[in-house]
Amino acid sequence: MNYLKEYLSITVALAMSSVALPVDARVQLPQVLSSGMIVQREAPVRLWGTAEPGELVSVKVTDKKNKPVGQRKGVTTVAGDDGKWTIELPALKAGGPYTVTINDVTLDDVLSGDVFLCSGQSNMELPVSRVTDMFADEIASYSSNEVRQYYLPREVEFHTPLEDTKPAAWKPATQDNVMKFSALGYFFAKDLNERTGVPVGIISSNWGGTPVEAWISEESLKPFPRAINEKRIYEDDAYRAHIKKVEGENYAHWAAALYAGDPGLHGEKKWFDPSLDDSGWATVDIIKGTVTDGTVTGDDLHNGWRGNSWASDGLNAVNGSHWFRKNVNLTAAQASGPAVLRLGCIVDADSVYVNGTFVGTTSYQYPPRIYNVPAGVLKEGDNNVTVRLFSQNGRGSFVPEKPYKLILGNGDEKSLEGEWRYRLGAPMVHGPGMEFWCYKPVVLYNSMIHPLVKLPLAGVVWYQGESNVGRRNEYGALLKTMIADWRGAFGDRELPFYIVELADYLHPDDKAGRAAWAEMRKVQAKVAEETPDAVLIHNSDLGEWNDIHPLDKKTLGGRVADAVTLRNGKK
Repeated sequence: MNYLKEYLSITVALAMSSVALPVDARVQLPQVLSSGMIVQREAPVRLWGTAEPGELVSVKVTDKKNKPVGQRKGVTTVAGDDGKWTIELPALKAGGPYTVTINDVTLDDVLSGDVFLCSGQSNMELPVSRVTDMFADEIASYSSNEVRQYYLPREVEFHTPLEDTKPAAWKPATQDNVMKFSALGYFFAKDLNERTGVPVGIISSNWGGTPVEAWISEESLKPFPRAINEKRIYEDDAYRAHIKKVEGENYAHWAAALYAGDPGLHGEKKWFDPSLDDSGWATVDIIKGTVTDGTVTGDDLHNGWRGNSWASDGLNAVNGSHWFRKNVNLTAAQASGPAVLRLGCIVDADSVYVNGTFVGTTSYQYPPRIYNVPAGVLKEGDNNVTVRLFSQNGRGSFVPEKPYKLILGNGDEKSLEGEWRYRLGAPMVHGPGMEFWCYKPVVLYNSMIHPLVKLPLAGVVWYQGESNVGRRNEYGALLKTMIADWRGAFGDRELPFYIVELADYLHPDDKAGRAAWAEMRKVQAKVAEETPDAVLIHNSDLGEWNDIHPLDKKTLGGRVADAVTLRNGKK
């Protein structure tokens, strides 16, 4: 009997193992080769991926009528010993949609058109959602299946060039997707598509604040030992994990001290309570920075403008929490329904309350503060708006020449500029420092460029440089190196580069800062002039002195489309 039990148990185990033994031998494709993709017209359609070693890989293309395109039986290859395979098909006629079948994998809704890599830092990353103040009606009225974006997920890789990205997908410029498009990429692709009638795909590979060195391969950076040595400092995974652990602990202790030391969050009445008596608080003009009698202490420049004396002790910035309160009188009609609170931009961060109800928070200075006030929060009579501003590593401020208002449900608007009640909450030392791995040399080339290098492209739109202004003396050599690096990696020595000039920025009184930016633009222009198939896109006239992220990406996108059209006309 025991033998029978043993026999049965072995039989069951073998049966179960036989279920798990077959390996999924399906062809695997990189994320960028997926349904909805746009392939470059007038160029071989290059496909690649993995399969079982020695597996036959067969590719067939059909048109929208399900008729074969090119060779009726398709094209075949065999996966190598490492399981990798690459195959090229003849160029597809512009348009589509096409269906591409690779063994048992089907890619639907594939278009043929012009594909551009749109890369750089935050001004390339800036999404359509951030420019709706200027272009809301146009954005809301436009939808196109011929303009598509592939947005590379953010990833950092110190050790080796990656073969694929994290999960991602091609998305058409429909109302469901458009708010996440790169604004510059969107307006450029939209303009170019309308001119040519050809589908336009943008591959959006960007990361705010990143220097050019992060986008260059390690091999190409060897002539720049400072960059290579910076990467070497942080190559050890355990060391980086240790740094982030300590940073987290440092910030947790700083934040705990901030909370414990802020009287606005303790006591019988919180300082965001609308019934709080703030008559003893100072009076502050939040834009001019003046306190009580209109005087401004100090004549230093902060972010390009003078003032903000509430944020200084007369010599140094006062970090920590600063509280601001303002009452707004509303009629019953104005108070009915929801509202939108606009608070411009704030340095550094903020939490905002309306009539004691928390309505939103922003953790860093650049995004516009747009907070929804739910129906039922407002009331007839006085309504209190409270801002708890956090300053961590500089001098706090409300950025001037931005919208500060309450937009009411009935269409009326109430200005929030002018005088507010002010009181210092918790004065603090500087917030703890942080390392950003995405700023380190090589790491973004490895993770966000190398996975794309087998793709034929129509060109690269490059908008970056703000983070290199402080080292503009070496930027020209670095940018030339990056262009040559990418052209070599993509196998296209004539790959066009459209270099976007830095926009105008900083207050006219900031002479030194403005001079540095002007010198940087000259470096960009020189690179474009000295590099074959590179073009400078004029942009300095589209800037905003008080915003490093100017909104007019439409005019800029049109200029990129002009440059592409002009180049194509000369070919």
